[in-house]
Amino acid sequence: MSNPAVDLHRASAGYEDRILWASLDLQISPGEFVAVLGANGTGKTTLLKVLLGLRRVSAGTVRVLGASPHRGDRRIGYVPQQRSFDPALMLRGVDMVHLGLSGHRWGIGRRSLVDRARVERALDHLGATEYSGASIGSLSGGQQQRLRVAQALVSDPELLLADEPLLSLDPSSQKDVVGAIDSHRHSTGAAVVMVTHDINPIQSSVDRILYLAAGRWASGTPDQVLASDTLSELYGTQVDVVTVRDRVVIVGAPASTEHSSDFDHVHEIESHAVQQG
Repeated sequence: MSNPAVDLHRASAGYEDRILWASLDLQISPGEFVAVLGANGTGKTTLLKVLLGLRRVSAGTVRVLGASPHRGDRRIGYVPQQRSFDPALMLRGVDMVHLGLSGHRWGIGRRSLVDRARVERALDHLGATEYSGASIGSLSGGQQQRLRVAQALVSDPELLLADEPLLSLDPSSQKDVVGAIDSHRHSTGAAVVMVTHDINPIQSSVDRILYLAAGRWASGTPDQVLASDTLSELYGTQVDVVTVRDRVVIVGAPASTEHSSDFDHVHEIESHAVQQG
């Protein structure tokens, strides 16, 4: 049996006045696709920062690909939260993707035929070849997002961490990006951890869901995630889960735990059920 790609044991993270999540036990196997769900301010991005070695846990242990998390681990591909590029930025799309191979090196250097082939393959895989010669700043948010994913995959990482990678993408483009990520993990055995607010575009690919809420957590397979009784226990208040036209609608879940205890009148996530972690 192979070692976990990600292994958290009784791990906790938060701030002096607030716990994001506590006593988190999570083992992710090579080739497994895990979606991370939860309201704003529950520590989804913090979890990715911990796995990247950008932040330490306040308790417990964390192992990533058999080692303690550390900055600059080239075995990890990362798609950060989307931010707009300066329209004046003249970096071409193809150059941005190439940084996924050479960003750790000083200077520009000469690109090998192997590296160029890998970049071309990544661009083609994400359907981004057509505009790869254009400057990043001139591209749409959706085009930029495809290039970010291509950059994260070009080095054939053993672990892909993605923070809302489907933002700014229409349904067709979401399907293309999810297909590229799914194809990569099946062909390489890479594990995938994806933060998302909408499980629908990935529900046919995802193996397991981690749900973060109010300092607590729940995990399970897609067929076990998002059940009324478990979410009610997780949030400490009544939460109803109903199905409307094959869509699961959560009623009563907090929109954010960061600055408010207000509740959404309807908080919608397409998925199935939950198993308390």
